[in-house]
Amino acid sequence: MKKRSLKHAFATTLFSIASLAMLGTSQLAYADDELVVYSSRKEHLIKPLFDQFTKETGIPVTLQTGKANALIERLKAEGERTQADIFMTVDAGNLWYAAQQGLFQPMNVDRIQAKIPAHLRDPDNLWTGLSVRARTIVYHSERVQPSELSSYEALANNAWHGKLCLRTSKKVYNKSLVAAMIDHDGATKTEQVLTGWVSNLAAKPQAKDSQVLKAIEAGQCDVGIVNTYYYGRMQDKNPQTKIKLFWANQNSYGTHINVSGAGILKHAQHREAAQKLLNWLTSDTAQKQFGGANKEYPANPKIPLDPQVASWGSFKADDLNLAIVGKRQAEAVKLMQKANYK
Repeated sequence: MKKRSLKHAFATTLFSIASLAMLGTSQLAYADDELVVYSSRKEHLIKPLFDQFTKETGIPVTLQTGKANALIERLKAEGERTQADIFMTVDAGNLWYAAQQGLFQPMNVDRIQAKIPAHLRDPDNLWTGLSVRARTIVYHSERVQPSELSSYEALANNAWHGKLCLRTSKKVYNKSLVAAMIDHDGATKTEQVLTGWVSNLAAKPQAKDSQVLKAIEAGQCDVGIVNTYYYGRMQDKNPQTKIKLFWANQNSYGTHINVSGAGILKHAQHREAAQKLLNWLTSDTAQKQFGGANKEYPANPKIPLDPQVASWGSFKADDLNLAIVGKRQAEAVKLMQKANYK
């Protein structure tokens, strides 16, 4: 117990030192007219968009990247001293949590609401989705027939015993999927499904979606659940892959989708420029680039898809408001722990 306390104190001290160091860095690094974006998205996916925005508007954009949770903690530590104007991240669970921490201020959605559907935006206008990713079933086409598949819930059936691979429950993508299932199916049924999934696992949960795909390809399991852009990356490396996508729950609430998105920070020093960037990111030109850069779907449904993404076919997407997915995250974690889903 004493050792644990010492470890906690040491970790807290390190975090404080790191936070102070980051505060100092942020205050020294930016010019007065720079729009500063903290982002958990990879730099190569979004910097070209920011460069284009700067070219069109003359507004310089500085990007700071990191893990979503670390950036949220950094923003909390910086408080009103932050020089960040926008927080951009993946998954509505992260956006909802940032909103709950009081990090955002309401946006002007006059232009955004004409481009982005309501279920991909926060009801209080604190954040908006900018691109969409689907989380669906994948299967090995030489060992599974698509007629054998139907829904996330059906993967809990005994027919899939020893044939299922899943990513760890600790990843926010699975927390969001389970949160949506709770809203649609109720807690009791969702717990039964989670228990069935765990019983059917062919191996312990993988750390990454890419590892789920590799396990299916290697014959360790036959089916899994992944975000579609991971499938797209695998297709790029191996166009002859025998793994296929299956759109889950087409006869019920639709395939689970999520977003990458952003909001204007409460202590933004360049609010007008931040609003201008978010408006620009929802424009037709930016939406086409935003979706195609990571094999995602534009948040604006009227924008043409990247050819590779379009080749996967159309599907019925779940239209549950993603703020609900955030609100049910804690309940989802509790159920996954109860079902021993690691």
